[in-house]
Amino acid sequence: MFARFKDVALLLGRIGVGVVFLAHGLQKWENGIDGTAKFFEQTGIPLPTLAAIFAIAVEIVGAILFIIGFLTPLVGLGFVVVSVGALLSVHLENGLTGQGGYELVLVLAVAGLAIGFNAGKLSLDHVLFGRKREAKQLQDA
Repeated sequence: MFARFKDVALLLGRIGVGVVFLAHGLQKWENGIDGTAKFFEQTGIPLPTLAAIFAIAVEIVGAILFIIGFLTPLVGLGFVVVSVGALLSVHLENGLTGQGGYELVLVLAVAGLAIGFNAGKLSLDHVLFGRKREAKQLQDA
């Protein structure tokens, strides 16, 4: 019974983290690659156009994949890269809390990583890859 709650909690976590990244990605999409790259350049991010494309892709495509639970470890690592970039380039100087602080990007990075490597049974990763792994583990036991 506890396992069901765990899987539902992981699903809700994936949805929550995914929705926040998706919202940020859609903001960048609305600003366009050029607008996002210009902002990245102003904050000192190297290769701003490439970084803008990467951030938009991770935050939109990655968020959708994260919500459905597909390739979650890879997406979780992408979330870490984007979040650490935001933390170092924009939020660090504002401190942990308060206006513009880095508490949100820190939590998103850690949550994306933790949930990404533990997506639960209510994920496409589990349906496609986890059941095979569980069957092999039973055979090996």
